[in-house]
Amino acid sequence: MRIAYIGIGQMGAGMALCLKKAGLDVIGFDPSAASRAAAAADGLTVTDSLPEAVQGADFLLSSLPNSAIVRDAWLGADGILACGPKTGAICIDFSTIDAQTMVAVGEACRAQGLGVIDAPVSGGPLEAANGTLVLLLGGNDDDMAKAKPVFDALGSVQLRTGEVGTAKTVKLVNNVMSMGNVLIAAEAFAMGEAAGVDPQALFDTLSQSGGRSHHLLKRWPNALKSNWDPGFKMELGEKDVALAVDFARSIKQPMPIASLVREMMTMALAGGYEGHDVVAVLDMYRKMNRREGRN
Repeated sequence: MRIAYIGIGQMGAGMALCLKKAGLDVIGFDPSAASRAAAAADGLTVTDSLPEAVQGADFLLSSLPNSAIVRDAWLGADGILACGPKTGAICIDFSTIDAQTMVAVGEACRAQGLGVIDAPVSGGPLEAANGTLVLLLGGNDDDMAKAKPVFDALGSVQLRTGEVGTAKTVKLVNNVMSMGNVLIAAEAFAMGEAAGVDPQALFDTLSQSGGRSHHLLKRWPNALKSNWDPGFKMELGEKDVALAVDFARSIKQPMPIASLVREMMTMALAGGYEGHDVVAVLDMYRKMNRREGRN
């Protein structure tokens, strides 16, 4: 069983290496020489030729930054489907993109006799490398059964959402809720700090109280050390919320709070937090407090 993994950036390389550790035959491709070199240094077999990766592969996997890149990577004149994939191969996209793009890719895959699964993930690079991702899965039963060894290697939590396209929608819903949670938690936490509560005591109390959340418990230990190293970059969070807001508008669904979340994250990016973890909005709120004697 041969796997071609297209898009071996931070998340993709972690997932590809996780599959390799599970004993699967994996080859990675990325147009970025730096990404290929980093993945190769970690032990992944890589190629600088997309056709070499695609031809003969039983599974075609992709993890890519946005909808435009996914569309071009799969449907472009020099893309994956133009490279002559093996008939019956299963195509799986892990990217966080809009449902319409995923459906278009799925239809093109089916037209070439390929299986297709819509499979965005919840989790970051650490979970990708450890095989502890939460997998959101859209597709039919036959394709799911064939792909079970792949999914079992990546995460034990595998949640079916319906047909191809539904998993992308669920992922956008999840990320809007997640980013909104981080933003309001940071805003409230900064208020507690500004009022003079010791940050560690504040966290210790909140982590046992009704206001606690997954992201508070996961991200605040680093935030208390002013460690903004990215587990999930600010620009990716803003991209996902913007994607959800745009999708909502296309189906005439109001999302006023999500729109505000997106604007606050855009403000953080404008304030120099690009490349930082999303929890760096806490630092942004801290700096909004201009009382004398405070930073």
